[in-house]
Amino acid sequence: MLRRTGIIGTLMGLLALLLWTPAAVAAPAAPAAFTRSAASAASGCGVLAPGASAAAERAIAAACAQVDAGTWYTWGGGHGAQPGATYGQVDPTDPASEHDPERLGFDCSGLVRYAYAQAAGSDILNGDASRQYYTVRAAARFTAAQGTAPLLPGDLLAYGTSADLHHIAIYLGAGKMVEAKQSGTHLMVSDVRLGDDYFGAVHVNTGAVTEHVFETWGTGVWTKQAPSVAAGRVYAFPGPTTIRVECQKHAEVVTSDGYTNDAWAYLPGDKAWMTNIYIQGPSWLDGVPTCP
Repeated sequence: MLRRTGIIGTLMGLLALLLWTPAAVAAPAAPAAFTRSAASAASGCGVLAPGASAAAERAIAAACAQVDAGTWYTWGGGHGAQPGATYGQVDPTDPASEHDPERLGFDCSGLVRYAYAQAAGSDILNGDASRQYYTVRAAARFTAAQGTAPLLPGDLLAYGTSADLHHIAIYLGAGKMVEAKQSGTHLMVSDVRLGDDYFGAVHVNTGAVTEHVFETWGTGVWTKQAPSVAAGRVYAFPGPTTIRVECQKHAEVVTSDGYTNDAWAYLPGDKAWMTNIYIQGPSWLDGVPTCP
């Protein structure tokens, strides 16, 4: 016969069993939504849209750190022997630049150079806005007509004409860019200016360059949509430019500047063709395969 305490314990156990209900099973967590970088919360500068590569994020972080530090625009700034802020120069066309020699800072291309040197660990974009836009590291280029739709944070926005690109900035996403704009101002975040003289954008490859690299010669040399003089124009190289060549083929015969050649090279960064006449080297480029 069970003792009273045993009966009571048994009854309490049965009551607990009757009152027990299974714990709710937690629903699977939803994928984390894109959140702006921490820097943007303080200054409005940061990665403001998804899709940026790790290198692009590092470039933006480097540029935004200079914004947060209140760094000045200085004419000619950022073009020393190594990437980084330098004292500027007086721009004879701009009275606002009178104090630039007293200020450590960057001009537009100096800031881009510094940001991508920090991102890549080497000085991959040394030069002015034109050289940066026509960089051999261009993974893709976008026209002004395409607007911001195809752009990713870290892409470079260029202003001017193909022969005179006078300004360049870094796209942040959400219609914003970080730039060194003009003398008398600090580095800043601005709305992307698609009107005026916006020329287009370039997506930068910070990794190894795997295609064959050559130099062009001549000025105002146009690339084409197809290997033909009559094909639509794509871009004009304002002067000697470093290019990547993926392949070459025999196509339309071209006579120009005293040379005749039927060889055309395909430039993957530009998604365009150019006659081999304006590529330094033999008429048929050594080591470059024939296009299929």
